[in-house]
Amino acid sequence: MGRRLLCLVLATAVWLPLVHVLFRPRSADSASLVAYERAQLDDPARRDAELGRIRASNPEWDLMARSFYVWSLAELASANVGERRRALDAMDVVIDDTRRLERERGYTYFLLPYGQDGAYVVQPQASQFLDGELALMLAVRATLERRDADLAELRSRVKRMTARMEKSPVLSAESYPNECWTFCNTVALAAIRLHDRLTGDDHSGLSRRWVETARKKLVHPETGLLVSSYTVDGRTLDGPEGSTIWLSAHMLRLVDDTFATEQFALAKRALVHRAFGFAWAGEWPTHAPGTRDVDSGPVIPIIDASPSSSGFAILAARSFGDAELSLELGRTLALAGFPVRDAAGLHYAASNPVGDAVLLYASVVKP
Repeated sequence: MGRRLLCLVLATAVWLPLVHVLFRPRSADSASLVAYERAQLDDPARRDAELGRIRASNPEWDLMARSFYVWSLAELASANVGERRRALDAMDVVIDDTRRLERERGYTYFLLPYGQDGAYVVQPQASQFLDGELALMLAVRATLERRDADLAELRSRVKRMTARMEKSPVLSAESYPNECWTFCNTVALAAIRLHDRLTGDDHSGLSRRWVETARKKLVHPETGLLVSSYTVDGRTLDGPEGSTIWLSAHMLRLVDDTFATEQFALAKRALVHRAFGFAWAGEWPTHAPGTRDVDSGPVIPIIDASPSSSGFAILAARSFGDAELSLELGRTLALAGFPVRDAAGLHYAASNPVGDAVLLYASVVKP
């Protein structure tokens, strides 16, 4: 019995460090992810059913799934001119449907119910979440093909976002009443930067002041990481969160690459765990624990693994050109994401439509 146990221990010690070779991301995964997303787009009933399913958990995910899909198509079209027309047509379907829903049901359609509780501090009343994501969709679409109507709407949204941001002492607009999110404001800053490239306008002063203000008032003292949410006057509501910081660092590359790179490095130090050739990310730094909500999702105890944070970490690793971390996170996704490959393409059983869209974007984004 003792000899068998010893053999088992020795075999495990040899096998564990090598198991990662069985789980490697495939080079064709991005094409398969695109195929799956397109299959849903070509089947409106199926798409609506999937979006309806995630809306039941969080209406925000409906908008996010659309946004990440459109941003992914822009990356694909930029890399392959032959894909441009098809990508533009698909982007138009998503963007037009999103604008239709906003017109018919109002901006709160994409918000959690408490978005309708109370008045916004800054007027005119609007959500930076919707304005920022839709503005970035319009901006990447216009980068590929300029259309006067799109540029006019982009200008209008940027004008509203910047006006609201300037009324805040920390230069941030609300996504919910008296609730500003770093996620949403960094997406907005990225959209504003692309808008300026397209139009010749210059909001660089706002971007510079936002970074200066963030360094002083919007970072967690112990970790140096950007907090995830705060009031209009800068009082912290939620500390650093993986599901926010990875995407925010990526978006800030268009605004201040030095600050973005600093945030990525700090997030790696505070959130990334590694073992046996695999990597995963926690949702909160060890000495700055947060409270679980619908965005953070489930966190696996003991090993401190957050599927949400880990998915966004793949995006950040690809964006910042960290090939080692990208590979290690990809191995974990291949092991724990339960990839499903069928005639439609690739999706992950452990994910949902917004998670698949984030992973699609991560697979095509360029450093």
